[in-house]
Amino acid sequence: MKSKLLLVLGMVAVFALNGKAQNNEKKFGFELSSGASFATRQLAGTDLKTGFGFEGIFHYQFMPHLGAYAGWGWNRNSAKESFAGSKTDFEETGYVFGLQFKQPIGNSPVSWYARAAGLYNHVEIENEAGDIIFDSKHGFGWQLAGGVDVKLGRNWSLTPGIKFNALNKTAEFEGVSKELNLNYLSARVGILKKF
Repeated sequence: MKSKLLLVLGMVAVFALNGKAQNNEKKFGFELSSGASFATRQLAGTDLKTGFGFEGIFHYQFMPHLGAYAGWGWNRNSAKESFAGSKTDFEETGYVFGLQFKQPIGNSPVSWYARAAGLYNHVEIENEAGDIIFDSKHGFGWQLAGGVDVKLGRNWSLTPGIKFNALNKTAEFEGVSKELNLNYLSARVGILKKF
């Protein structure tokens, strides 16, 4: 009991000191990013073309260099031919939740960041007419990202970077089990507003 009380008091002290040290630094933020995505492997034997996606995430900076983030993202890659037919789109949508480490580069307005996150996403396949012909249902994956945060003033930043998403699922498509391993690298440019 005594050790639990000491642990709780220690955590309260750390958060109190941390809050005081970050008085002039905004703790919350919202970031929108977008860019091209490049599949790093075939999806169930299908070659995917260069795709496009976007992500919106909320940030909470709970320590000087460490924060949490969560949000929603969408990404689409197309294929001329696939196991689902010709001219199909593979759309990944879902949620991201993770941690970010950010470190200023000297006294400049630039910081570098590294992110690690979990995903709770699904893959939908659309035919040429835009009809959804398959939904993999949500499952867990992961994301790694890195880049720079360039302060623009008035709590705005530009956040170019790269990210890697991995969503590996087994799904039934027309009675046949398919390994849907959607792995891609994205080049993104984002805008962040702190508040």
